[in-house]
Amino acid sequence: MEYISPEGLRLDGRRPMEMRQLKAQIGTVSKADGSAVFEMGNTKVLAAVYGPREVQNRSQQMNDQVLVHCQYNMANFSTGDRKRKPKGDRRSTEISLVIRQTMEACIMRHLMPRSQIDIYVQVLQADGGTRSACINAATLALVDAGIPMCDLVTSCSSGYLNSTPLLDLNYVEDSAGGPDVTVGLLPKLDKVTLLQMDAKLPIDIFENVMQLAVEGCKAVANYIREILQENTKQLEYRRGQ
Repeated sequence: MEYISPEGLRLDGRRPMEMRQLKAQIGTVSKADGSAVFEMGNTKVLAAVYGPREVQNRSQQMNDQVLVHCQYNMANFSTGDRKRKPKGDRRSTEISLVIRQTMEACIMRHLMPRSQIDIYVQVLQADGGTRSACINAATLALVDAGIPMCDLVTSCSSGYLNSTPLLDLNYVEDSAGGPDVTVGLLPKLDKVTLLQMDAKLPIDIFENVMQLAVEGCKAVANYIREILQENTKQLEYRRGQ
């Protein structure tokens, strides 16, 4: 199957190095300490943060830093496949771990010892790049909850199909079986906190594909900053009324 047309367009009309449209909304769950919805094209994710609060299981309490819990879930209606997914399946457990480790890299954990932060991530619509959308939603939710962070952490994927590096894969491209790379980045510190690859690539091609994902992460970071600035302006306006 040809994923790039002779005119250089992908199946959804984008250029190879073009991202899908980004949308975000903060404060979507009123009962949570922080929450956000993040959309990358047709992929839509809800994240909610609770804490810092008292550690529920005292045996897990850490005296020098905060305990971070993360739970990832994919809604049964999020894909065209209507099979019931078992709770706690291996993929969900693995993605929960990936999100938690990526978030721990940006949370200033030493400032909140003997406490716990819970991050819940729910995929509402899945069309490729769910891992990245989850990380971006969780970042916004942490900021909304006022959790101290050394930097934003943003994520984006890229792949290699028809001998062409592609930015921000959708589901059809992701399912094509080609190599794809998911990157998590602390943009101000220019530090990679997550790097996952599903297939082997020659080193020169890998460097190009990874650099494309890093540029995607930086674009997401710029968008998130715009959303946060807009949200701050709205809060200031409400207080001034």
